Amino acid sequence: MNKLNIFLVALILSMVTISCTKDFEEINTNNNAPEKVTPQLLLPDIQRDMINQVLGESWGIGNIVIQHTAKNQFVNEDRYLWGEINGIWNTTYNKLRDIQNIIISAEETNDAGTKAVALVMRAWMYSLITDAYGDIPYSEAIKAKDGIFYAKYDSQEAVYAGILADLKEANQLLGSTSGVVGGDLIYGGNLSKWRKLANALRVRYLIRISNKKSPAAELTEIINNASANPLFVGNEDNATYTYRATAPDQFPQFSARSGSFNEYRASKFMLDTLVSLSDPRLTIFYRATPKTEGTANPVFIGLPNGLNDVDALTYAGGPENHSRISDIFYENAITSQGLSIAKGVIMTYAELQFLLAEAVAKGWITGEASTYYQAGINASFGFYGLTTPSNYMDKSEVKLTANADDNLKKIGFQKWISFFYQGMEAWFDWRRTKIPALKPAISNQNNGKIPVRFIYPIIEQGLNGPNRLEAVSRQGGDDINTLMWHLK
Repeated sequence: MNKLNIFLVALILSMVTISCTKDFEEINTNNNAPEKVTPQLLLPDIQRDMINQVLGESWGIGNIVIQHTAKNQFVNEDRYLWGEINGIWNTTYNKLRDIQNIIISAEETNDAGTKAVALVMRAWMYSLITDAYGDIPYSEAIKAKDGIFYAKYDSQEAVYAGILADLKEANQLLGSTSGVVGGDLIYGGNLSKWRKLANALRVRYLIRISNKKSPAAELTEIINNASANPLFVGNEDNATYTYRATAPDQFPQFSARSGSFNEYRASKFMLDTLVSLSDPRLTIFYRATPKTEGTANPVFIGLPNGLNDVDALTYAGGPENHSRISDIFYENAITSQGLSIAKGVIMTYAELQFLLAEAVAKGWITGEASTYYQAGINASFGFYGLTTPSNYMDKSEVKLTANADDNLKKIGFQKWISFFYQGMEAWFDWRRTKIPALKPAISNQNNGKIPVRFIYPIIEQGLNGPNRLEAVSRQGGDDINTLMWHLK
C-alpha cells in the first residue's frame, strides 16, 4: 500500500472515531427511560411488595404459631421445626433502599408530605424486622453508597428509639403540610390519614416496649392533645391494602394451588372459642367441614395444633372432617365481599382501641377501659361487615368486671381474635402479653416452648459474620427461643 492510500485510510478512520465519540452520549441515551425514579413510582411497589410479604409470612407461620390455623399435612411449621425464615428480612431490607431514595428526593424538593409518608413506612418496616429477629442492622443499614458494606447490628432498644423518633417527626411534618402524595395505594395520598397512622403506630410501639419503659407520659401526651396527635376515629381510617379483582394485583392466596391452600385448616382452639361465643366471625374465618359444607346441617371441626403427620391427616376421620379456611381468603377473594375483607393490614382502628383499653386498665392513661374495649369489638365486627350481636358484650367470657387482671385477659383475648390473618401482629403482641394462654403444639419439637423469634439468615454468617456474632453475644443464642430485649 502506497503512502497516499495509507494516509487516506488513516484520515477516514480518524473521522469515524471523532464522529462516534461525538455522538456517543446521544446514541447511548434513552430519552424514554427516566434517569431518576420519582417517589410516586417507587412508593406503590414498596407498599405492594411489603404487604404481600407480610401476608405470606402470616399464612405460612404467623397464623399457625398463634393458633388461628393448623396444618393437616407437611406439619413441620406447626411442630416448631423452623429453619430459616428470611422473607421479611430480605424483602424489607431490599425495599428500605427505595424508601431511602424517596426520603432523599423529598428532602431535595422540600416535599414534607412525601418524606413523612416514607418515614411512617420506614418505621413500620423496621419494626417488622426487629420484632421478627431482635437486634438488627439499623443505623448503618442501607449505606453501601457511603462505603459501609458491613453494617453493625444495633440493639433492639436503639432500633425502637429510632422507630418512635421517625413516627414523631412524621406527625410533626404532616401537621405542617397539606396536599396529597402520589402513588400511595394505602390512603390514596391522604396526608391526614397518614398522620393518624403515624400516631396509632406510636401507641402500638410505646406499648410494645412497655416492659422496658413506661409509656404513660407519652401516651398521655398523645391522648390529651388530639389536635397535635390525631388518631384513628373509625374503620375508615384503617391502614389497609385493598387488592383487585383482576391480575396481577389479586389477593396472594387466590392463585395458590388448592392442595397447598387446603393443608391449612381451622385451629381447634380458635374455632372452639368462636363456637362457644356464638361468634358470627366463625363463618368469616372458616367454612364447614368439606363433608357437611353446603348441607342443611353444616358442622365445624377444628384441628389441634402440632399433631404429627399421621395423626394430623387422620384426625376426626380425615380431611373431609377438618374445617377449611374461608373461601373469602381463597376462591372468593376477588368477589365484592372478598375484596372488602381479604386485605393487607398495617394497622386497624380495632387494634388501637384494644391497646388504649389496655392502657387504661394498667393506669397509663385515664378514661374508661370498657369504652375503648367495646369500640374495639364493634370495630372488629365492622371490619368484616358484621354488627356485634346484641348479647355479645353481656357474655361472661366477654364482659369486663371490677377485676383488673381479668379485664386485661379479656381485652387481650378479643384482640387475639380480631388479628385473624392480619399479618404477624398477633404473634408479636402475644409474646408480650401471653394472652390468650396458648398451650404449645401437641407434638412439638421445641421442648414444649412456643417460639418467640426467627433465627438470623444463615448467609449473614458469611457476609456479615463479625457483626452478627456481636449481636448474638449481646442478645443471646441465635435460637427461636431466645428472648429479645423488650421481652426480657
